[in-house]
Amino acid sequence: MTKYILISGGVVSGIGKGIIASSTGLLLKTTGLKVTAIKIDPYMNIDAGTMRPTEHGEVFVLNDGGEVDLDLGNYERYLDVTLLRDNNITTGKIYREVIERERKGEYLGKTVQIVPHVTSAIQDWIERVSKIPVDNSGEEPDICIIELGGTVGDIESAPFVEAMRQFQFRVGYDNFALIHVSLVPDMHGEQKTKPTQTTVHALRGLGLLPDLIACRLLAPRPLENTTKEKISMFCHVSSNQVLGVHDVSSVYHVPLLLQSQGIVDYLRKRLNLTALTVPEEMTQRGLSIEARWKAMTRAQERCFDEVKIVLVGKYTEFKDSYMSVIKALEHSAFRVQHKLVIQWVESSSLEPPAQGSDPAKYHDAWRALVGASGILVPGGFGQRGSEGMILAIKWAREQKVPFLGICLGFQMAVLEWARNVLGVQGAPPKLSSGGRRLTGFVDAQSTEFVPDTPNPFIIFMPEISRAHMGGTMRLGLRPTIFQGTARAQLASTFTNGSANSHVGADGAANTIDTSSSPKFTLESPATWSKTRQLYGNVDRMWERHRHRYEVNPEKVPRLEASGLTFVGKDERGERMQVLELKDHPFFVGLQPHPELCSRPLNPSPPFLGFIAAACGSSLLAEQLEEQAQNYRPPHPEGSMVSEETLRERTMEHPVRGGRMSGWGTPVAD
Repeated sequence: MTKYILISGGVVSGIGKGIIASSTGLLLKTTGLKVTAIKIDPYMNIDAGTMRPTEHGEVFVLNDGGEVDLDLGNYERYLDVTLLRDNNITTGKIYREVIERERKGEYLGKTVQIVPHVTSAIQDWIERVSKIPVDNSGEEPDICIIELGGTVGDIESAPFVEAMRQFQFRVGYDNFALIHVSLVPDMHGEQKTKPTQTTVHALRGLGLLPDLIACRLLAPRPLENTTKEKISMFCHVSSNQVLGVHDVSSVYHVPLLLQSQGIVDYLRKRLNLTALTVPEEMTQRGLSIEARWKAMTRAQERCFDEVKIVLVGKYTEFKDSYMSVIKALEHSAFRVQHKLVIQWVESSSLEPPAQGSDPAKYHDAWRALVGASGILVPGGFGQRGSEGMILAIKWAREQKVPFLGICLGFQMAVLEWARNVLGVQGAPPKLSSGGRRLTGFVDAQSTEFVPDTPNPFIIFMPEISRAHMGGTMRLGLRPTIFQGTARAQLASTFTNGSANSHVGADGAANTIDTSSSPKFTLESPATWSKTRQLYGNVDRMWERHRHRYEVNPEKVPRLEASGLTFVGKDERGERMQVLELKDHPFFVGLQPHPELCSRPLNPSPPFLGFIAAACGSSLLAEQLEEQAQNYRPPHPEGSMVSEETLRERTMEHPVRGGRMSGWGTPVAD
């Protein structure tokens, strides 16, 4: 029988329920147990895919293409598991399921109500998903961590609270525990308990009794014993059921903070975990995880050498927009034993108009850029700030500063090369009175920004719906074939028998004219690609995608002939997925999002190479050798299959009337 641990919150949201949930799961995993996690988001959206990054933080993408809350990223990173879209429950998903069942007549003419139909649907969903294997063991998890988003008392979360009240009786006392996270504010040196008393009172009134109260303090000062005793007295729990979670030097210390307060021992007794059979192999694996985690946190405390990274992005005012990018940088910095310093640069502040409108920001942005040890341009959507990204990439390329471009950053690196190396430039960009770029100029462009550009180096993926925004991008885990390998040669033969063919607008295979490109033989990328070395010198790798636009295949021969090498392509050789410059300390761009699969104990290869290069060439060489011998991908073995198989698993089919040979989520005509 699966054991369930519910994490609820009170007083205010955004105080760290996700980290506490992930830390609890990690500690249980160190005992040898198999752990999964579910996040409940009470908003009406079907998923997080259509929300702005500044609205709810980054959109985290899973292997199956699910666009979910960023807390699932925390679960995957801490627990080293691979979750599915169904591990994120929203009000929209539940209501859609109930309404679909009502339309099919499955309720047999009954009046469909919040109780019992919606609450039963929530419980059924949790019980079903909790039994799905999430690691290489292929076995049902022993523990399911359930995080309830928002705070107790919110109108929108009421059906979920009621569902959990019923669920505790459905699974039994020994199989359900509740950890309630509450804010303990510090006012003039006094830790106030009244907010916690109030929220626990409200929780008990709804039929849920906390087994543990995690008191969140937004300061480095620990929870005082007198405060703990007071909460124990007025919240009807013993003092050992009150945990203090104060600010620590990094979130990776939170598991150790909880462990020191006996959370594992308490849960072992409360949920009768000793009754579970744990194989010796799993026990030893858990002990290994604990030892490596403690070693990582100790080493982090001894990092004195700094590595300064400038992140040039569109959403820098809200740091959670780049949560996974930040974590991937941190994991890599841990590995090379350097202290990470991130300087945030709004990409639009680098553009010439900013020199007139806000000269202070303009000069501060450029001052940060020119002093960077490494420059990172992450993903994003829309034209705003794109010219600033191109300027930052130009600086990194010309000044030999280590560079990493992700998704939009990859596409902007292609435009920068086309403009400044191929010379595809026209009149200087002009802005309308509203600040938007006017169309009709002849410089290399993306059709995302200038739909009618005569030089479209970045184009809309032909099979993607223009009418539906949610779930219609290229999403989820996809393979990339490293060029120059035996597998790449096979893919080249598979693609209509010619490496220079692609599928045109009419769906037929066309031949790309390369007669105008310089004629010279390129050394096989497989022999020099740093990216391939970082992935263990394999023929192919898997990363998660989330994009609507791609490099125009008609422009690829000209780009490659001029020296911009696409070292990684899709299985058909049609989609450019990794670019790299040979004669540069580190200049790499990726269409996928490798940050989504980074782990504290297994950093993302491109991020590790980027950070190592920013620390120095000798450290990069050391990491390249280490990765080539010891890298292991974080994905379950069964997920690393062909793109065609992955599409079938995610129920993707060709869009009617689509072009090229690509695929997308089906949409109605």
